[in-house]
Amino acid sequence: MPAPRYIVEDSARDPRTDIWFALPSGFTELPLDVLTAAHGSPDARRLGDALAPVVGAMPEGEYRELFIGELATAQRLLLARPVPGAVHCSLGLHRDGSRGRSRPLLCLFTVSWQGVGRPLRGGVAAGAATRAGVLAGTGAERHTRVEYLDMPCGPASVSEVLSLPAEGAGLPPRPLLQVHAHLPHPEGKRVAVLTLTTAAVARRAQYRGLLDRLARLVSFENPLVTTP
Repeated sequence: MPAPRYIVEDSARDPRTDIWFALPSGFTELPLDVLTAAHGSPDARRLGDALAPVVGAMPEGEYRELFIGELATAQRLLLARPVPGAVHCSLGLHRDGSRGRSRPLLCLFTVSWQGVGRPLRGGVAAGAATRAGVLAGTGAERHTRVEYLDMPCGPASVSEVLSLPAEGAGLPPRPLLQVHAHLPHPEGKRVAVLTLTTAAVARRAQYRGLLDRLARLVSFENPLVTTP
């Protein structure tokens, strides 16, 4: 079996980098400001340039039209649900053939930092971050299916939020699923939050499994450094 191939971004070698992770196929990194750019602006053109290889690989017709429509929904989603402290955003595109015809499934993957009130360690930090940002909500905003796991980078928590978009957000009135992974940084002062957001609620198990795999690829130590 051939060895897997990886593309290493320049940011992975930046001395200021403090978190490393890998993305599987189907994800295209997009600057946050590009997704929320006004139509016709220079940033909007950057979005078109970034997605040109993805759109160009699609056959013309219904699938491409569905993708463009879902992309517009993803843009409105990011405007309606901004991610504070975000340092990374990627658009995930996968195929769903469960209904007898192929259709695009889109999700947003973000990485952000969340501070904790006082230095905490390990599972305590994961639990504190989860309770602070998760269990404080009520009703549909309350995080559910909270699970504590041991990841290669340390203890973590995984949870879900299922909610309806706010009125006036310009989004279809269908539920949105957000799957979160809280990964405490070893210094104990902040937590990395990995989030997958999608309207494909029926694929909850698959997206949760995907986020679990993404979280297991996170490292707070440079994996590119080789030791004798």
